[in-house]
Amino acid sequence: MENIEYIAERHLDREQILRLASCSYIQEARNVIILGTTGAGMTYLACAFGMAASRGFYSVRYIRLPDLLAEISVARTNGTYRDYMKRLRKEKLLILDEWLLSPLKEAEARDVLELVEARNKVASTIFCSQYDTSEWHENLYDPSLADAICDRIIYNAYTIQIEGESMRKRKGIPE
Repeated sequence: MENIEYIAERHLDREQILRLASCSYIQEARNVIILGTTGAGMTYLACAFGMAASRGFYSVRYIRLPDLLAEISVARTNGTYRDYMKRLRKEKLLILDEWLLSPLKEAEARDVLELVEARNKVASTIFCSQYDTSEWHENLYDPSLADAICDRIIYNAYTIQIEGESMRKRKGIPE
């Protein structure tokens, strides 16, 4: 948390970030949505929240959504689906990176619904996305599933919008 750069072009609300760093959102079982363009620092910020949670002795799991979907598929195939989903439900903080970077298939959307439903008002999830929440529906397979998923995430979440150019570009090798 101490290394977050609050430069003006990023439009980060220091008070909001410090409040979230206290992990009160985890105690309240609320979500955090971090939005921004590629390289804006969404993953960095999510992992900083994860480190703060870990320091507070909360269980934390970070995973990219494509990897999560692959793991769920494997668990379904080898008969460990229920156990796998149960483990995910128990994590006090689950960080889902690359949220809806590509459209979900029907089975994937249903699995995501099961996960967000199981965690709703029980545990916290951080969603890192390049897409505004108004654009999530188009990547969630069908309107009914999309409504169900978004309803369980968005209305129980704090939102952080990171602006500015890519931090990789800013910190990369000068031209």
